[in-house]
Amino acid sequence: MPGPIQSIERAAAILRLLARGSGRLGVGEIAESLELAKGTAHGILRTLQGVGFVEQDRDTGKYQLGAALLHLGTSYLDVNELRSRAINWADALAARSGEAVRIGAPLEGRVLVVHHVFRPDDSLQTLDVGTLLPLHATALGKVLLAYDTTLVASLRTGEPEAYTRRTLVTQTAIKRACGKVREAGWAVENGEMISGEAGIAAPIRGHGGIVVGAIGVSGPVERICEPDGGPSPRLLGHVRDAARAVSRDLGASRW
Repeated sequence: MPGPIQSIERAAAILRLLARGSGRLGVGEIAESLELAKGTAHGILRTLQGVGFVEQDRDTGKYQLGAALLHLGTSYLDVNELRSRAINWADALAARSGEAVRIGAPLEGRVLVVHHVFRPDDSLQTLDVGTLLPLHATALGKVLLAYDTTLVASLRTGEPEAYTRRTLVTQTAIKRACGKVREAGWAVENGEMISGEAGIAAPIRGHGGIVVGAIGVSGPVERICEPDGGPSPRLLGHVRDAARAVSRDLGASRW
C-alpha cells in the first residue's frame, strides 16, 4: 500500500491551524507553528487559495479559511443533522402511510436522497440513499425549487430533461408549478419521472423558517393519487404532519 502524501498532510495541518485560530495568520506564523519552510507553507497556501479553501486579506496579507471550505462543512453538517433529526419521523410516516419515504436535500442542482425508508411490506425494493434525483420531475425537487431561487436559476443553464410525456420541461411550466407549491405548501408528481409512479412531498424548515430539505412518500400512482390526479388527502396529511414534526426538531418555531 502506498504511504501518506506529505503535501496533503501539510495542507490538512494548515487548515486545522486556521480553523483553531481566532483570527488570520501570516505565512511566517503558519510556517513557524508547523515547522515548515516559509516557501513550502506559501506554496501550499497559494494552492489552497486557488481552490477556495483559504482566503488572503488584501490589506494584511494574512490567511483565513475560505468560503468554499466553510460551505462544504456547513452542507455536510446540515445534511447529517437533517437525516438524524428526521429518521424517527420518516419511520413513523412509512408505518402510517404504508408507502416508501424519502428525504431529500439540494446538491449541485439536483436532489440528494439522504434517507430512505422502505415500504413496509415484503416487496423487493432498492435503497435510494445517495441517489441524485432531478429537481423538475420529482415532488421532492419541486419543493426545493419552490423555495430556492438559485436552484431555479440552475435549470436555466440547460434544457430540463423529459423523462416521460408528463415531465415539466419549459421554464413557464416549472415556474407555475413552483408558485402552486408555495401557495399550497406541498408538491405532487404524477408519472413525471417514471410512468405509473407518483409522489407527494412537503418542505422541511430549519431555524428562521428556511427550507433545508423535503420529505415525501412515493409509490404507484393508483395508491398515491386520486382518480383526478391530485394527491390522496390521507397521505398528504401524513406527509405534512411529518414535515412539521421534523421542522420543529430542527428549530423552526412556526411549525
